[in-house]
Amino acid sequence: MTDSNELKVEVLLDIINSSAREAMKEYKKNGHGVPGADSTTFHPLDLATDTLVLRKAIRLLEGACHQLSAVLAPPQHTVFNFVHNYTWACTDVAIRARIADVLDQYPEGLNVYALADAVNLDKTKTLRVLRALVLKGCFKEVEHEVFANTRLSLLLKSTSNVGCMVRGYQDFPKYGINRDFWEMDIFHRGLLGYPEIVGSSAVLHHYPWDTVSSIVDVGSGIGGISLHLANMFPHLRITNQDLPEVIEQAQVTWAKDAPEAVRDGRVEFVPLNFLEESPVIGKDVYYLRSILHDWPDAEAMTILHNIRKVMGPNSQHKAPEPMLLNFGAGAHTAYHQDMVVWFLLNSKERTLNELKIIGATAGLVITGVYDLVGTMVVEFRIAQD
Repeated sequence: MTDSNELKVEVLLDIINSSAREAMKEYKKNGHGVPGADSTTFHPLDLATDTLVLRKAIRLLEGACHQLSAVLAPPQHTVFNFVHNYTWACTDVAIRARIADVLDQYPEGLNVYALADAVNLDKTKTLRVLRALVLKGCFKEVEHEVFANTRLSLLLKSTSNVGCMVRGYQDFPKYGINRDFWEMDIFHRGLLGYPEIVGSSAVLHHYPWDTVSSIVDVGSGIGGISLHLANMFPHLRITNQDLPEVIEQAQVTWAKDAPEAVRDGRVEFVPLNFLEESPVIGKDVYYLRSILHDWPDAEAMTILHNIRKVMGPNSQHKAPEPMLLNFGAGAHTAYHQDMVVWFLLNSKERTLNELKIIGATAGLVITGVYDLVGTMVVEFRIAQD
């Protein structure tokens, strides 16, 4: 008779098989096939804003793979791997030295000695860094000591917004949120890359924007989500609100990336300190992307109170947050993001019940939840007596 633990392993294997096949089906939908481990270009799906089905499959696949390994591997091996990991340091070297930028000029590969000269690093140390990253599929060794990019390493190029966010995560432990240490262009470009990482751009496709005529992007940055909204839904009237210095930078970005929206008057830029002021009044949607998780409960309640003051009876407040969910390692981003905001800001990612509680203090009630895998959109409306 098969014991219960063996049956659980068989279930994990079934999940791995079914979720991997679901992911393969998504990749093959547009006729480009499944990407290879050593692909040197992006797959079209890598750059798509709606990858929700793929992300749901990967969430299951990652969770099941890690759980299977934890069950079958010796525990000493697994626990030591928790800390014996310097991928972050090697990635930081690659980003700062712009190794991927140089290799982009040599699609067939470049000898490590010529590469080290080009980026002004020690040759032997460069080789060791690259081989550590090759283990993860980031760069590939096409022949002895000759390296080329892969679709993973392409994200480390200086032109990549995702690369800017990755670099930011290396700097957080050193500098925290002290603006004096940050290159603000890198910081804001990283915020543009964040939706690509967690898949929050899926909200562009899985929320009924056709039923909305106006939106306020509260704490908008330079327009990580509102730029996409302007391009995809030209009927929307968009208000970007953030601190004055951020709004100045946003106006420059929009003049370059969405000049038609600026020219047609479809977007306005209004300075706001959301801890002290309310946003503009009477809009359909007040959108906060990864704002509440930056603040402890007292400040989060203040933000919601200030928004509640200007909401009309049909206004909605949307809060995309990486809420805590238990999918094992498939929920890695949410749980580790919780660590980031805790260490840096003494804040936290919140469960649905915690969001319900702080919403109620502002007279708001949750009326909808959209699972976007790496994040969720929680919809609040004014509570009815």
